[in-house]
Amino acid sequence: MKHQKTAIQATYFSIFTNTALALIKWIAGYFGNSYALIADAIESTTDIFSSFLVLFGLRYSTRPPDKNHPYGHGRAEPLMTFLVVVFLISSAVIIAYESIKNMGTPHAAPKPYTLIILGFIIVWKEISYRFVVKKSSETNSLSLKADAWHHRSDAITSVAAFIGILLALVMGKGWESADDWAALFASGFIIYNSYLIFRPALSEIMDEHMYDDLALEIREVAKNVEGVFDTEKCFIRKTGMKYHVDLHAIVDANITVKEGHDISHLLKNCLLIEIPVIADILIHIEPNE
Repeated sequence: MKHQKTAIQATYFSIFTNTALALIKWIAGYFGNSYALIADAIESTTDIFSSFLVLFGLRYSTRPPDKNHPYGHGRAEPLMTFLVVVFLISSAVIIAYESIKNMGTPHAAPKPYTLIILGFIIVWKEISYRFVVKKSSETNSLSLKADAWHHRSDAITSVAAFIGILLALVMGKGWESADDWAALFASGFIIYNSYLIFRPALSEIMDEHMYDDLALEIREVAKNVEGVFDTEKCFIRKTGMKYHVDLHAIVDANITVKEGHDISHLLKNCLLIEIPVIADILIHIEPNE
């Protein structure tokens, strides 16, 4: 519950930040003759909607298990991440199309004050990235990590816009399109970043094993439980911010079924207490040979 609250607060922070900066970019880009800044504003606008998707995913994924969803609703989070990626790619395509079209159209050079605005945006977006990515690590939230990377990609596209505008202003006549090239570069980076966000979400949906450190921690805790000699198979799958585990525990072959049952319950309770990121664990008892 604490992790959910932390993640939701971080998402509200992203929504507020993206809304404020999108307005600043749209106004400055329009009056400052900078398409790179307008391209940046397009991405920030899509970031607002994607942050709302993250918020919905976080709220829905923490619903308790029910009759139709015995493993809970955690998979809603990577599904929302997929939608976030769609928003990112869509914004990248729009930016690329408009920047290429704008290259062949004569236009005035950007206004110098747009550099000051971009400098502020770059610093603020990097601070935002560090804040949200820290919260994603604390809460183990994949969609919040995707939201954090929105801030980082926004900072980098703003750097590209800054360089493009600076070149257009310093080099003078004939270099007006440097601003558009910066926007085109930004779109390519957004697409690359979309893949980095999409890949772990796909792994989670496909139950790909990526949790060796957690498996090792589970085995170490299990060995300290009375009656458990060792562990065998340990399968882990992530659902939302937590994990479901299938564990084979090795016990004395000569004990009764009742004693084996008691050991499995003791082991389960111990693991749930010692490793809070585990939502549930299914234990299979194996006899030692």
